[in-house]
Amino acid sequence: MATMKAIDIKGGKGPIENMFINDIPRPQITGSQALVKVKAFGLNRMDLLQREGLYPLPPQAPATMGVEFSGTVEELGADSEHGFKKGDAVFGLAYGGAYAEYIAVSTHMLVHKPDELSWEECAGIPETWITATQAMYLIGRFAPGKTILWHAGASSVSIAGIQLSRGDNAAAVYATARSDDKTSFITSSLGATAAFNTQKTDWADEVLKATDGKGVDVIVDFIGPEAFSANLRAIARDGTIVNLATLSGPKLKPEHEQPDMTLFFRKRARFEGSGLRSRDEEYQGKLRDQLVEHALPKFKDGSFKVYVEKVLSWEKIQEAHGQMARNETKGKLICTIP
Repeated sequence: MATMKAIDIKGGKGPIENMFINDIPRPQITGSQALVKVKAFGLNRMDLLQREGLYPLPPQAPATMGVEFSGTVEELGADSEHGFKKGDAVFGLAYGGAYAEYIAVSTHMLVHKPDELSWEECAGIPETWITATQAMYLIGRFAPGKTILWHAGASSVSIAGIQLSRGDNAAAVYATARSDDKTSFITSSLGATAAFNTQKTDWADEVLKATDGKGVDVIVDFIGPEAFSANLRAIARDGTIVNLATLSGPKLKPEHEQPDMTLFFRKRARFEGSGLRSRDEEYQGKLRDQLVEHALPKFKDGSFKVYVEKVLSWEKIQEAHGQMARNETKGKLICTIP
C-alpha cells in the first residue's frame, strides 16, 4: 500500500506537543473524488478542538486534521465533475485530511486556482469564506441595505464576512474584538463602520447608540454564553442572531450578564445555530458555487483580500497551533508542504 507523510497525534489526541509528522496510508479515491497533492493548508479553530478530542467528526471524515487546502490534481475518480483534469491547480474544502501530502476530496468541492492568488492565499479561502457566506445569507438572511455585526472581528471568518458585507452594500458593518489593535485593524484595513473593544465598552450599548436605538439586523456570533444577553439587546426587530461557536464555554455562568428572555418575542428575534462541516456534500457544493460566482471575481480584481497572518512550514505545526490557541492572529495561519 502506498504511504504518505501527514500530521499525526500521539495517542490519537492530546496537547500541542503530541503532534508529529508520521507515515500513514495514502487515501484511495472513489466516485466523484480527486486525489490532490497538497501544497498548503489553512488552520482553523476546529483543528485545536479536534486535536484534543473535543470535536465531533462527521462520519465521512478521516482522522487526519485539516479541512482547507490548495494543491494539484493527481488522480480523478470515474465520476468526477467535468472541468477538472490531472495537473490542475486547485483549492478546496474537505471533511478532513488536509494536514497531509495527499488528500481525497470530492470534485464538487474543488475550485480552480486563479493565477492572481498564491497557493497560500487559496488555502485560506474555502472554510472561512464559505462559512461566512453560509452565516450571512442562508442563515442570517442578509440582503443589501441591512446592518450586520460580526463578533471576533479579526478572526478569519469575520474578516471574510466584513468584506462580503461591504461588497454587498450593507447599510453599516459593525464588529467586536478584544483589543484596540484589532478594532483599529477592523476599521482601517477592513473598512468596517465601527468596531468595539469588548474589554473596554458595553458593545451592545454602543451599537444601539450608533443605530439610533434600532439595533442591527444580523449578528454573527462565535462567543456564545458571554455574548448571549448583549446579542439580544443589540439585535433589531425581526433580526437574526447566527451562532457558529461558543468560545466563552458551553453554558451561561453566574458572572455572565443574564438575558432578558422577553426580548425574543418583543423583538421577534431569531436565534439559530449552524455548522458547515456537518452538512452534506450537496449543501456544501451549493455554497462552493456561490463562492465561485460572487467572490472569486473579486479576489481576482483585488476587491476581496485573503489576510494571511503567517506562513509556516508544516514542520512547525506545533508553533502554528500555539499561535492560534493564544489568539494572536489577524487573519489566516497557513502551513506549506515542501
